[in-house]
Amino acid sequence: MNSNEYTRLVAQAKSLMQGEKDIIANMANLSALIFNNMENINWAGFYLYKEEQLVLGPFQGQPACIRIPMGRGVCGTAASERQTMMVADVHEFAGHIACDAASNSEIVVPLIVNDKLLGVLDIDSPLKNRFNDSDKQGVESLAATLIEALS
Repeated sequence: MNSNEYTRLVAQAKSLMQGEKDIIANMANLSALIFNNMENINWAGFYLYKEEQLVLGPFQGQPACIRIPMGRGVCGTAASERQTMMVADVHEFAGHIACDAASNSEIVVPLIVNDKLLGVLDIDSPLKNRFNDSDKQGVESLAATLIEALS
């Protein structure tokens, strides 16, 4: 997607979440919005930071791993390092957790509120090298929209 498409998606996300503070409701709608508007993805959703691990939250796609230890896989690494991770080929990522064998690339954005880890936004694709810098900026903007709605 290009920046104009992400701008439109962010505007839709803001409209969906306007006035709503419930985290589960907002995550559910945002995962559906992403899943239905981004091309060449097969999973979009959230993991929440609970009990010092990531626990599956609202998502769209195939059933997923329920718990991910901090520092494991792309999600656990992004969460522990508190930085966005874009992985061109998840099969070459050390410690990759294969929840869906059809996933080949992934982008994960940590959700940080008041310096506390809330969880991560995770998007998978069946294509290798699916995500680029435009996607990184766009997905980070979508994550920021969620954080803003919760504040």
